[in-house]
This record gives sequence, structure tokens and C-alpha cells, in this order.
Amino acid sequence: MKPEEAIKEAGSAWNSLMDSIEEEKLGYGNDNSSRKAKEKQCPHFLNKMNATEPESHYKLRVPCGLTQGSSITIIGIPNGLLGDFRIDLTGEALPGEPDPPIILHYNVRLHGDKITEDPVIVQNTWTIAHDWGEEVRCPPPTPEENEKVDELEQCNKLVGNDDNRTIRVHSHGLRLPLMGLQGVKPRRYFPFKQGSLFVATLRVGPEGVQMTVDGKHVTSFAYRETLEPWLVSEVRISGDVKLISVLASGLPTSEDSDHTIDIEALKSVPLSLQRPVDLFIGVFSTANNFKRRMAVRRTWMQYPEVQSGTVVVRFFVGLHKNHIVNDELWNEARTYGDIQLMPFVDYYSLITWKTLAICIFGTEVVSAKFVMKTDDDAFVRLDEVMASLSRINVTHGLLYGLINSDSQPHRSTDSKWFISPEEWSEEKYPPWAHGPGYVVSHDIAKAVYKRFNEVRLKMFKLEDVAMGIWIADMQKDGLEVHYEKEERIFNEGCKDGYVIAHYQGPREMMCLWQKLQETKRARCCGDP
Repeated sequence: MKPEEAIKEAGSAWNSLMDSIEEEKLGYGNDNSSRKAKEKQCPHFLNKMNATEPESHYKLRVPCGLTQGSSITIIGIPNGLLGDFRIDLTGEALPGEPDPPIILHYNVRLHGDKITEDPVIVQNTWTIAHDWGEEVRCPPPTPEENEKVDELEQCNKLVGNDDNRTIRVHSHGLRLPLMGLQGVKPRRYFPFKQGSLFVATLRVGPEGVQMTVDGKHVTSFAYRETLEPWLVSEVRISGDVKLISVLASGLPTSEDSDHTIDIEALKSVPLSLQRPVDLFIGVFSTANNFKRRMAVRRTWMQYPEVQSGTVVVRFFVGLHKNHIVNDELWNEARTYGDIQLMPFVDYYSLITWKTLAICIFGTEVVSAKFVMKTDDDAFVRLDEVMASLSRINVTHGLLYGLINSDSQPHRSTDSKWFISPEEWSEEKYPPWAHGPGYVVSHDIAKAVYKRFNEVRLKMFKLEDVAMGIWIADMQKDGLEVHYEKEERIFNEGCKDGYVIAHYQGPREMMCLWQKLQETKRARCCGDP
């Protein structure tokens, strides 16, 4: 996604938001009907029983998109002539385009296709600009193609292999392995069967969508560029399947500020020119991640340093293509005063622009000694970050974080992290710090903004690697760089003694904060 395209989309979203705000003002002049009409517009769950319709397809509208932890559960029975069916997670069509993008196409082919005669699951994406992407098949044509997503295989190795379950072969009750019978073709395991009930769940993970069938993990599908789960606006199910029910749960929903007891304690401290800022923290977030932002406000944003204003925290959020989400986001920003709206629609490929914005805010607005970037699903031990910066005692040329000094670009075209040789021709990246949390000194953040103004800043789409590239260029120009590696920053989860724990949902965030308050120790949740 090019920045100008996302900015154009944001222009439409912004105009819609401004119209909504004007309508709300007029509504308040008479009664609260406008606000009441908006209540429950982002429901936590949606369900439909007896979902079968006269047509061969079913649609479930998801008004505020999906977020990490959201799931779609489908109960049905493959029927009809073939029993083939498909599940599509679709987004909003752009103006002038007849068909919406397909964020996930999940196609169950019980009698195979042109490539195989055996049952197969085909996963893919579709956009009007790029047509179909590269298929991800389960079982894969060759075992080497079975990569991992969120530490789970793209295709469970059981799928397509011989089913070794035993069967009763005669009246004496003797049980023998199915594959051991002469003249009987071994039955291959496949999670769907014509005429048999299934319970299938698509669950949104950090890196991709996982599918379980009858409680067993079957497939994983990695997100692709510009096709993130927050864009999903509809679930479409079609083909030879009798639907019993469809349930969408864990959907993004905002809190009703009228019923928030601790709202004053959660509001941001006003900025003051007289009060020096030691650390500015920019938090990456997307528009419909309401619950994550509330969890951050209720946990590590309650550290005394934030409450006193010596540490300033702001969420950097792009607009959504859905006007309902933007309405909720605007009300949240107005209530808590800690959201910095970005002038583009929030695609993963544009997150480097947020890094630039954090550097600008941290040096031009608050002039902080240090500038930090983190995510809304990262739990930050702010006391330990500040203690580490004090211990390091370096105020110039500092990059503090989980430093990676030996990484290569992804060359697979369908990877969310795909980098072409034109974007980066070298085999390795310069040292960079993983995105869940890193800190740079004021001079580096200032130089990032200066180089941008001079049109000397390479807007590389992987924001954490981009910062490493920018710093390496500064080093070539004579900056003495101090790389401080922090092993206690965990990029993929939580370990005891953490400084930053990544991939923590709202419940985990609250649990971690409670453990810190009770034990004064950095213990992960789930431990005894």
C-alpha cells in the first residue's frame, strides 16, 4: 500500500467522521438520541442460529472488524453433490470497485481438484489489484512447504496421512488396524467429511489465522500485506454445506465512558513546558484495538513516572475504513487525551510513518531525553526501563533494546515481511532492535526528523529494521553509536524477570500488573 493511497482513503474516512461529529452536536441540542443510537455498535459477539438461507451462501456482518483473539466458529454439515464449501473473510470494497478484498479464502474440497484427487483445504487471498495470491494447501504438495505461523504448522501433519484407527472386522469382535487389511484402501485423515457434523473455529493470532476443527488444530494462514484482520467486515460462507450456527466472538468493542468508574485516573496528564520529560513513549495501536489501549491505561501507564508527567505516553493510531470505528475512536481520544491520530488508514506496510511521528513528537513537542517505541500488546516494566537507562548512562547515539545483529530479508512474495531486492539489495540488515520495545536517545530521534525534512530518510516498511538502517546511515556520517542489548525484552511472549513482555492480551496485562503490585516481582501469568 502506497502512502498516498492510504492518505486518500483517510480523507474519505475523515470527512465521514467530521459529518458524524456535526450530527452528534446537533443531536445533543435536542436529546441524547444520537448517542443512544450508537450504543452497542461494536458488539463483543454476534451469533446466528439456523443460519442456512434459501440461497447457497450466508453472510455475517462484522461491524468493527477483527482483532487479535477474535474468533469465528461455524457449525455445519457438508452436504449436496460434492460437499465442497468455502469461508471468506472479506473487507470493504473501495469506491468504484465491485468486489471487496478477500483477507482469507478458506476452500474445502472434499473430492480434490485439478492438482489432487484427495481431499484438500486451499487458503488464499484476493484483491482487485493483484488477483489471487499464492495458494497455501493442506496437505501441502511437498512436506518442505509446511512452514509455521504463530509456532503452529500451516498444515497439521495428520491431514492427508493414513488414519490408523482400528475397525471391527467380524462378529467375533476382533479389532485390526485399518491399513493392515488386505484389499482395503487405507483411509486418509481429513477433518471434514460429507454428511458429518463439524465445529470449525477461525481464530485471529498475532501472525495469522488459525483453524481448528472439532478441537484439533488443522491449518494456519499468515497475514499478507494490506490484508490485516482489522479490515474484515463480513464473513461469507457458500457451497454445499448445511449451516447450523455461526458465532463471532472476542470482537473489538469500546468501553462506555459513562460507566467507567476510574475514568479520571486514566486520563493523560496535561503537557507542561515547565516540566522536563525524561522519556516519551509512542505506542503503536490500530483503531479498533479499544480493549488493548484500556488495558495499557490501567496497567503500566499507572506507574508514578507517567502520573507525574516525567514520562509521557501517547497511542499512535491511523484511521479505519469503517466510520463506526472512527466514531468510537474519536470519542475515546476526546475522553482520555492520549491518542495521536495519523492522517492515513492503518496498513501494516505504513507503520514506519508512525515511527517517524513518534520521533517528531518526542523531540519537537515534548523534547524528551529519550524516545521509546512499543506496541499496545506489550507490557512495559517502566521502572526497569528507566533504571536501565540510568545504569547505561549514555545520552547520545543510544539504541537500547533486543538487538538483532544477524538477520536477513524475507524474499517470499506472499510474506507480510516480504522485502524485494529493490527495497534492500544486501543479504543482511544492519543491527536493529525488535519492535515490542526499543529506546533511542534524543539526538537520534532528532536526526530522524531532520533527515526526513532533507529527503534523506529511507522509508523502509519494517519499522524496527528501518530504525536500524537510519542509525547505520548516521554512523556512516560520523555518529558514535552505542548498541545496548537488553536480553530481558521478550519478542514472543513472557518469561519471568521480563522488562518487556510481548503478545499480551488485555487479561494478561491486568494479571501481570496485579502480580507486580502483590509480589513486587516480574512473574508471568499462568505460573503457580
